[in-house]
Amino acid sequence: MNDNNKEQQSLQLELPQDVAQGEYANFAIIAHSSSDFIIDFARVLPGVPKAPVKSRVILAPEHAKRLLAALQENIIRYEKEYGPIRIPSQQEPVIPFDLTKGEA
Repeated sequence: MNDNNKEQQSLQLELPQDVAQGEYANFAIIAHSSSDFIIDFARVLPGVPKAPVKSRVILAPEHAKRLLAALQENIIRYEKEYGPIRIPSQQEPVIPFDLTKGEA
């Protein structure tokens, strides 16, 4: 076993209680520069004209690519267990609610 494997196996994550609750997000915006990828997670609610950003994650390009691969791997596992994830249309951005109606 090389030193890199030993480091990875000894890494322990600390999950503070206030973070463990998580934040619900149903909308994400991704931007990038030459050195960073920025992902803003927001919550869009019906009748609310602004979608507050609940979390911003800034990643190096290498980590963004690793995240992409990890998400893909987990989506494959999810679909094997629960069936395909259906996306209504990939032509338009997905907006969780019809914001033109002021219904609650």
